[in-house]
Amino acid sequence: MVETIDIKIEKVTHSRIDQVDFDNIVFGRNFSDHMFTADYKNGEWANFQIVPYQDLKLNPANSALHYGQSIFEGLKAYRNEKNEVLVFRPDQNARRLRESAMRMCMPELPEEIFMTGLNKLLELDSAWVPSGKDKSLYIRPFIFAMDDYLGIRPSDTYKFMIITGPVGAYYSEPVKVKVETRFSRAVEGGTGAAKTAGNYAASLYPAKLAQQQGYHQLIWTDSKEHRYIEESGTMNVMFLIGNKLITANTGDTILHGITRDCALTLARDWGYEVEERRVSVNEIIEAAKNGELKEAFGTGTAATITHIAVISHEGIEYNLPEVGGRTLSNRLLQELDAIKVGITEDKHNWVYRIL
Repeated sequence: MVETIDIKIEKVTHSRIDQVDFDNIVFGRNFSDHMFTADYKNGEWANFQIVPYQDLKLNPANSALHYGQSIFEGLKAYRNEKNEVLVFRPDQNARRLRESAMRMCMPELPEEIFMTGLNKLLELDSAWVPSGKDKSLYIRPFIFAMDDYLGIRPSDTYKFMIITGPVGAYYSEPVKVKVETRFSRAVEGGTGAAKTAGNYAASLYPAKLAQQQGYHQLIWTDSKEHRYIEESGTMNVMFLIGNKLITANTGDTILHGITRDCALTLARDWGYEVEERRVSVNEIIEAAKNGELKEAFGTGTAATITHIAVISHEGIEYNLPEVGGRTLSNRLLQELDAIKVGITEDKHNWVYRIL
């Protein structure tokens, strides 16, 4: 465990911030001036640096390119009316990064390195944190293998990095989703609970097929029978049937979402009955048919709450109630947005102040 972290800082000569149109921010296209890096060698993390954002130089035999030892996280920083820079639950991202590392046979990153690197980087690039509705600074911490070796084994060396960039809204409208009954996002005993690059690569082709049919994303089902709902796209997914909020319980096929946890916590605070259990496709379709399915929505860092407007199953589309009349998901979105910028009291100590 690293007790004292000495970070070497090299600042840019000229900032690129003037090149960004903050009124028209495209998600994931703009990056801040600096990045944090650390190296794992000889059994320990060292060489802590903040340097100008730049390309990496990799050997063609880099083992991450060939065998996929790569994990990442996603979180956001917000600027409030007091001009403070706030980050939402970064300790949970640090925890989940360690859990992903364990599953992918990678060295765990101490929380002190994660948090200290994050603090120093955001202090240096604080001007990049935008203000205004649906705007934030997206933060991407990640670890990947660095051995130059084509043998199949865990790498001995790794690199940890944090890059950031201003973003706007991820989804601009409620989404249409299709229940996937052929392809699988994850399997029991696999890496579905880890936030690893390969999970997302495997999802691209079936998602592309759904998009060609006019859908924004998929509702993933279990790999054995395709009878039970797991996630939606890259989000956890929830359903409001009557006054009961239902979502799949996490396990080795479902990512333990941080926004998911927040939504369930707030719903319980407000008196909703919450069930974390196996959710069958038939149960949701029957509820949609008879009008009992009041709301369906995804939860995740990128969009916070994503309203689902249409669910397609076996060629039949089921239209859900209008978004404007949805009580729970709209309240969750409003409350989480307010907590993140300090408008509403942070009763659960979710907000971390940088500046």
